[in-house]
Amino acid sequence: MSSAEVLVDAFSRIREVVHETVSGLAPDQLTYRVDPEANSIAWLVWHLTRVQDDHVSDVAEAEQAWTAQDWLGRFGLPFTHEDIGYGHDPDEVGEVRVDSGELLTGYHDAVHAQTVAFVSELTDDGLAEVVDAGWTPPVTLGVRLVSVIADGLQHAGQAAFIRGIVERTG
Repeated sequence: MSSAEVLVDAFSRIREVVHETVSGLAPDQLTYRVDPEANSIAWLVWHLTRVQDDHVSDVAEAEQAWTAQDWLGRFGLPFTHEDIGYGHDPDEVGEVRVDSGELLTGYHDAVHAQTVAFVSELTDDGLAEVVDAGWTPPVTLGVRLVSVIADGLQHAGQAAFIRGIVERTG
């Protein structure tokens, strides 16, 4: 397996968890919060997808699906086009509401397609390229992509955990 194939597999695993977690849930289940300070499934999936869209588009030097395919308009959220959810307070988390899981998975699928198109073409030499010299040590493309994968898997797992609570509590 090449490095590019490993990255495609890792991003595909995030996509699988997103689909399994969101599938069949009603809007109130997607926005369920364990307590008033907690994140919802909808917010977690929206956020992990926004982070992937933002970070991968940046290193690919491409426009984000969020704006290029008007997911911004389709979601109709009260945030700027640059907002990825980082640092959201509980009220902002509560603003992420969707009429169906298809909106979440549709956006995620669009971002996944752009991500796979980019990472499929990467070489090991390309992964060693520094993309952010503002850190010590400087961040390479490979490290940035692994960071996005780790964040995505963590948030997808959190969303899956919340789904389990929703299913057990009715």
